[in-house]
Amino acid sequence: MAVTILTPATQLATGAVAVGRRRLATSVRQLVAGDAPMIRDLSKPVTGDPGLFGPDSVTWRIHADACMFVAGVRALLLQTMHPLAMAGVADHSGYREDPLGRLSRTAHYVGVVSYGTTDQATDVISMVKHVHEHVVGTAPNGRHYEANDPHLLLWVHHALTDSFLRTYQRYGAEPLTEADADRYVAEQAVLADLFGAESATTSVAELEAWFRAEAPQLWAGPQARTAARWLLAPPLPLAARPPYVIVVAAAIGLLPPWVRGQLRLPLAYGIDPLLVRPATRSALSALSWIMGGYPVERASTFAEAPDAA
Repeated sequence: MAVTILTPATQLATGAVAVGRRRLATSVRQLVAGDAPMIRDLSKPVTGDPGLFGPDSVTWRIHADACMFVAGVRALLLQTMHPLAMAGVADHSGYREDPLGRLSRTAHYVGVVSYGTTDQATDVISMVKHVHEHVVGTAPNGRHYEANDPHLLLWVHHALTDSFLRTYQRYGAEPLTEADADRYVAEQAVLADLFGAESATTSVAELEAWFRAEAPQLWAGPQARTAARWLLAPPLPLAARPPYVIVVAAAIGLLPPWVRGQLRLPLAYGIDPLLVRPATRSALSALSWIMGGYPVERASTFAEAPDAA
């Protein structure tokens, strides 16, 4: 049996790579999650209450993938298409003044509901619902909105579920069967129930039918286009801007063409399959390797809580 002997120089180089990898992983987590505590270390066996989903769920598999960075941006862009939901964000959200603080709070929310204990998940949902009590007002079209409105809650829920699923199907590390895709939609319906939303869909076919029925209510007004433009180039640290360009391009490529058109997010023919997808897969592969150097929970870090402030 061959024995590999590491020279001092090789050992030094290997150690330097490990240190650099860990520093990069720490920087990414700090950027996205701030100082929020670790929810669950997925590198260790699961003990105690596994929470709402558990290690055998499709939710844990999808939400642990690095492509959730893309999924979160896609969800945010899609959510702007509901005028009442967008009005609530425009009037009450602090995403312009404190984007990283907002990001860390929503990352913590997604981490808790995905990987926390049942009590932790229900507690954070109760907290978000309490915040929603103050998110009321009048949209530019004169319609009244309330963040706790069961239909608006369902819109946000379905926008998240659809974005997470579609992004994983394109960029996820492992193939997803049709049965697993249906199972994921059904698993996520639990969250809609806990929020008091209207009855959520429980299969991919139902989800697609729901969006077709909802389409006449969706349109991008000035508030939506302003938010979309902001998402194209938010005030991120310099080092994070190049990879974010890839993330946002991938998110735009995952939107339905009519949504891209209304939000004025053009994508030249052929650019997505020829350039954006290969670049995104390479970037996500690198990100997965980096984050493997730090035992953090792999929650979807750009995902949006349902209108949490």
